[in-house]
Amino acid sequence: MSAGSSIAVRPAEERCRQSSLERALTCAFWRTVQNEPMPVMAALEAAARALGRLYRQTAAAHGPGGSCGCGWQPDPEADLIVLEAMLAAAMMQQPVEDLAEMEVAGRA
Repeated sequence: MSAGSSIAVRPAEERCRQSSLERALTCAFWRTVQNEPMPVMAALEAAARALGRLYRQTAAAHGPGGSCGCGWQPDPEADLIVLEAMLAAAMMQQPVEDLAEMEVAGRA
């Protein structure tokens, strides 16, 4: 279960959900960069701003008077540390060929 979440989800199910979101974000990023070419850092900066906005919107839904009842309480300072660590880990991680993570290229 992710830090700060009170929704009970099995670790394998959470990994699957996270992988699905990562694939969707990655596909959207590359599709946009292909259709609207721009410098690499400009594209990554835009992605970082979008993630920051997603955090702010999600935190607003979970703060005082928020509409979600999952129990997560935003902690911007601690959450930023976790997000920075995840970014650093992803940047340093060597690619691993995992059949479950590969995109489908066609039909057999």
